[in-house]
Amino acid sequence: MSKLAEGLTLRLARPEEHDALEDLQRRASLELPEYRDQLLENPDAIYLPEGQIANGQVIVAEIGGEIAGFAAVVGGELDGLFVEPDLWGHGIGRALVDAATHQARSRGLALKVIANPRARRFYEHCGFSLEGEVETRFGPGLRMTK
Repeated sequence: MSKLAEGLTLRLARPEEHDALEDLQRRASLELPEYRDQLLENPDAIYLPEGQIANGQVIVAEIGGEIAGFAAVVGGELDGLFVEPDLWGHGIGRALVDAATHQARSRGLALKVIANPRARRFYEHCGFSLEGEVETRFGPGLRMTK
Protein backbone atom coordinates (compact mmCIF):
# COMPACT_ATOMS: atom_id res chain seq x y z
CA MET A 1 0.00 0.00 0.00
CA SER A 2 2.41 2.70 1.11
CA LYS A 3 5.75 3.23 2.79
CA LEU A 4 5.65 5.25 6.00
CA ALA A 5 8.12 6.53 8.56
CA GLU A 6 11.36 4.69 9.29
CA GLY A 7 10.91 1.16 8.10
CA LEU A 8 7.14 0.87 8.57
CA THR A 9 5.36 -0.43 5.49
CA LEU A 10 1.63 -1.00 5.05
CA ARG A 11 0.28 -3.54 2.61
CA LEU A 12 -2.61 -5.94 2.16
CA ALA A 13 -2.42 -9.27 3.97
CA ARG A 14 -1.62 -12.44 2.04
CA PRO A 15 -3.60 -15.69 2.51
CA GLU A 16 -0.56 -17.59 3.77
CA GLU A 17 -0.27 -15.11 6.67
CA HIS A 18 -3.63 -16.04 8.19
CA ASP A 19 -2.27 -18.16 11.06
CA ALA A 20 0.48 -15.66 11.91
CA LEU A 21 -2.11 -12.86 12.03
CA GLU A 22 -4.41 -14.86 14.30
CA ASP A 23 -1.43 -15.61 16.56
CA LEU A 24 -0.66 -11.87 16.74
CA GLN A 25 -4.32 -11.20 17.54
CA ARG A 26 -4.13 -13.74 20.36
CA ARG A 27 -0.92 -12.23 21.85
CA ALA A 28 -2.29 -8.69 21.71
CA SER A 29 -5.69 -9.66 23.10
CA LEU A 30 -4.30 -11.69 25.99
CA GLU A 31 -2.11 -8.75 26.98
CA LEU A 32 -5.21 -6.97 28.35
CA PRO A 33 -5.85 -8.34 31.86
CA GLU A 34 -9.53 -7.36 31.93
CA TYR A 35 -10.33 -9.80 29.11
CA ARG A 36 -7.68 -12.50 29.57
CA ASP A 37 -9.79 -14.99 31.54
CA GLN A 38 -12.79 -14.60 29.22
CA LEU A 39 -10.61 -15.07 26.14
CA LEU A 40 -8.93 -18.15 27.58
CA GLU A 41 -12.39 -19.60 28.33
CA ASN A 42 -13.63 -18.67 24.82
CA PRO A 43 -10.74 -19.32 22.41
CA ASP A 44 -13.17 -19.03 19.47
CA ALA A 45 -13.25 -15.27 20.11
CA ILE A 46 -9.78 -15.02 18.57
CA TYR A 47 -10.73 -15.40 14.94
CA LEU A 48 -9.76 -13.73 11.68
CA PRO A 49 -12.06 -14.81 8.84
CA GLU A 50 -9.97 -15.96 5.88
CA GLY A 51 -12.46 -14.20 3.59
CA GLN A 52 -11.40 -10.84 4.99
CA ILE A 53 -7.87 -11.49 3.75
CA ALA A 54 -9.10 -12.81 0.39
CA ASN A 55 -11.31 -9.73 -0.06
CA GLY A 56 -8.49 -7.25 0.60
CA GLN A 57 -9.96 -6.16 3.94
CA VAL A 58 -6.87 -6.76 6.09
CA ILE A 59 -4.04 -4.22 6.17
CA VAL A 60 -0.70 -5.40 7.54
CA ALA A 61 1.96 -3.19 9.14
CA GLU A 62 5.43 -4.56 8.58
CA ILE A 63 8.83 -3.52 9.93
CA GLY A 64 11.94 -5.06 8.44
CA GLY A 65 9.92 -7.81 6.78
CA GLU A 66 8.23 -8.80 10.07
CA ILE A 67 4.52 -8.36 10.78
CA ALA A 68 4.08 -5.68 13.45
CA GLY A 69 0.29 -5.36 13.40
CA PHE A 70 -2.85 -5.46 11.31
CA ALA A 71 -6.24 -3.87 10.87
CA ALA A 72 -9.36 -5.49 9.43
CA VAL A 73 -11.76 -3.09 7.69
CA VAL A 74 -15.14 -4.49 6.72
CA GLY A 75 -17.16 -1.88 4.89
CA GLY A 76 -16.89 1.15 7.12
CA GLU A 77 -16.18 -0.84 10.28
CA LEU A 78 -12.77 -1.26 11.87
CA ASP A 79 -13.39 -4.91 12.71
CA GLY A 80 -10.04 -5.45 14.38
CA LEU A 81 -6.84 -3.57 15.21
CA PHE A 82 -3.93 -5.50 16.69
CA VAL A 83 -0.28 -4.57 17.23
CA GLU A 84 2.49 -6.71 18.71
CA PRO A 85 2.41 -5.82 22.42
CA ASP A 86 6.12 -4.98 22.59
CA LEU A 87 5.54 -2.40 19.81
CA TRP A 88 2.60 -0.60 21.45
CA GLY A 89 3.10 3.15 21.61
CA HIS A 90 5.29 3.38 18.49
CA GLY A 91 2.68 4.75 16.06
CA ILE A 92 1.84 1.46 14.36
CA GLY A 93 -1.78 1.45 15.51
CA ARG A 94 -2.26 5.03 14.39
CA ALA A 95 -0.75 4.28 10.96
CA LEU A 96 -3.14 1.34 10.60
CA VAL A 97 -6.11 3.50 11.64
CA ASP A 98 -5.09 6.12 9.07
CA ALA A 99 -4.94 3.45 6.35
CA ALA A 100 -8.28 2.01 7.47
CA THR A 101 -9.81 5.50 7.39
CA HIS A 102 -8.52 6.01 3.85
CA GLN A 103 -9.91 2.63 2.78
CA ALA A 104 -13.37 3.41 4.23
CA ARG A 105 -13.47 6.94 2.81
CA SER A 106 -12.45 5.70 -0.63
CA ARG A 107 -15.78 3.83 -0.52
CA GLY A 108 -17.65 6.94 0.66
CA LEU A 109 -17.96 5.66 4.23
CA ALA A 110 -17.06 7.01 7.65
CA LEU A 111 -14.92 4.67 9.73
CA LYS A 112 -16.66 3.20 12.77
CA VAL A 113 -15.34 1.06 15.61
CA ILE A 114 -16.65 -0.66 18.70
CA ALA A 115 -13.77 0.05 21.07
CA ASN A 116 -12.61 -1.31 24.37
CA PRO A 117 -13.19 1.55 26.87
CA ARG A 118 -9.48 1.32 27.75
CA ALA A 119 -8.67 2.39 24.15
CA ARG A 120 -10.88 5.50 24.19
CA ARG A 121 -7.99 7.99 24.39
CA PHE A 122 -6.14 6.22 21.57
CA TYR A 123 -9.14 6.43 19.26
CA GLU A 124 -9.87 10.03 20.24
CA HIS A 125 -6.24 10.91 19.39
CA CYS A 126 -6.83 9.25 16.01
CA GLY A 127 -9.81 11.56 15.39
CA PHE A 128 -12.73 9.38 16.46
CA SER A 129 -15.73 10.80 18.32
CA LEU A 130 -17.74 8.92 20.91
CA GLU A 131 -21.24 8.08 19.68
CA GLY A 132 -22.43 5.94 22.58
CA GLU A 133 -22.00 2.73 24.51
CA VAL A 134 -22.86 -0.80 23.40
CA GLU A 135 -22.82 -4.17 25.06
CA THR A 136 -20.36 -6.66 23.57
CA ARG A 137 -19.74 -10.34 24.17
CA PHE A 138 -17.19 -9.45 26.87
CA GLY A 139 -18.76 -6.36 28.41
CA PRO A 140 -19.28 -2.69 27.60
CA GLY A 141 -17.84 -1.16 24.45
CA LEU A 142 -17.72 2.31 22.97
CA ARG A 143 -19.25 3.07 19.57
CA MET A 144 -16.98 5.62 17.90
CA THR A 145 -16.90 7.23 14.45
CA LYS A 146 -14.27 9.10 12.43
